[in-house]
Amino acid sequence: MALAALAPALQDIHRKFEASFNAGDIDALLALYEPEAVFVARGGEILRGHDEIRIAFERMFAAKIRIHLETAGIVEGVEGLVLMHGCWTLTGTQPDGTPLETMGTSAEVLRRQADGSWRYAIDNPFVPMK
Repeated sequence: MALAALAPALQDIHRKFEASFNAGDIDALLALYEPEAVFVARGGEILRGHDEIRIAFERMFAAKIRIHLETAGIVEGVEGLVLMHGCWTLTGTQPDGTPLETMGTSAEVLRRQADGSWRYAIDNPFVPMK
C-alpha cells in the first residue's frame, strides 16, 4: 500500500493518542499499543507491556498536563511496519503547583494488525533533540 494511502490512518493514531491522553483515559491509550509493546520513559527507562506502560502514564497524569501532538513524518517499512515521528508539547501544572511547559520529538514504530488497524510496537516519546 502506498504511503499516501497509509498517512491518514496513521495520523489518526496521533489524534487518538492526543484525545485519550487529554481525557486521562489510560485504557484508551493502552489500546493503541500492542500487548508487549516497548515504551521508553523519560530518562531512558525501557518499559515492556501494558502493565509497565500503564505505570508510566499514571506518573504523567500525576502532573495535570495536556498534550498537543503533531505528525512530523511517516516512513513506510516492510511487512506492515512504519516509523513515525511526532512533535509534542506538554502544558499544565506539576504536582507541586509549578507551571509546566515542555516540548519534544517522538519516534514510534507501528505495526499493522490483522484487522488492518495500527498499534505501537515501540514508542520513544523522548528522542533527544540536538
